[in-house]
Amino acid sequence: QVQLVESGGGLVQPGGSLRLSCAASGSIVRINGMGWYREAPGKKRELVARIRSGESTDYADSVKGRFTISLDKAKNTMYLQMNSRNSEDTAVYYCNADIRVHIADRGEFWGLGTRVTVSS
Repeated sequence: QVQLVESGGGLVQPGGSLRLSCAASGSIVRINGMGWYREAPGKKRELVARIRSGESTDYADSVKGRFTISLDKAKNTMYLQMNSRNSEDTAVYYCNADIRVHIADRGEFWGLGTRVTVSS
């Protein structure tokens, strides 16, 4: 009923910037919260940042001061602005969302991911 589609990944040089987008569509009553996770080669999936409807945010220590998460409620789209990127940021980034899909139900959804590569 709900689909998450990530976009904006690609190849960037060290120190460069990139903005990821995650568009949610389908039977959405309300988005309770959304977050970005990433999975680097040889590492487990980890939380990058998340945001809730009350504007509260959480960031991994490794990205604080460099990444900014935001949510456009009108468009049901979440963004991740990534600045000062380094090689450690190379990973597949996944969108996650906690969405109210019915008056009495909610669900957790995942996108298929978008690959980000930081290289010269």
